[in-house]
Amino acid sequence: LLAVPMIAVGVAIRATSTGPALYRQTRIGLGGQPFTMFKFRTMVANADALRDDLLDANENDGMMFKLRDDPRVTRVGRLLRRTSLDELPQLINVVLGQMSLVGPRPPLPVEVADYGALEHRRLLVRPGMTGLWQVSGRSTLTWDETLRLDLRYIDNWTFATDLQMLWRTVNVVIRGTGAY
Repeated sequence: LLAVPMIAVGVAIRATSTGPALYRQTRIGLGGQPFTMFKFRTMVANADALRDDLLDANENDGMMFKLRDDPRVTRVGRLLRRTSLDELPQLINVVLGQMSLVGPRPPLPVEVADYGALEHRRLLVRPGMTGLWQVSGRSTLTWDETLRLDLRYIDNWTFATDLQMLWRTVNVVIRGTGAY
């Protein structure tokens, strides 16, 4: 069902910028185990190498790096991020058992290196494609707000909560709320 849109997204990425359509990045999952997370590439091909040059411009507090107008994001990438289509390849990670549909976002190894005991609790569950953080503000949240929401999810998990998060995610994605 998703093959045709995913092929179309891949073609659009390749037609408008150099480099692969699929982006692979090491993330940390359940129990602190590293895995390769898949996304559609929304930035220039050498974006990781340019990150250090932009650290002083970080608009997020705490351990996450976010820029509202990140110069590394391509034109097609802005559209993919606003519509969350860049996240579709993470369904591969879900099928492989590395991610869940709902849960905390999988952190980067460099972020986990700075974790304290409280932050390490995020690694007690399988990371997710969506979660309380996404339906509560996404990129507009502070690190403390994101952490608080992730821990609330972990401490109060139910199957019904996951279904509610999936339903709320559809609404947030349709509106494009907090995505950049």
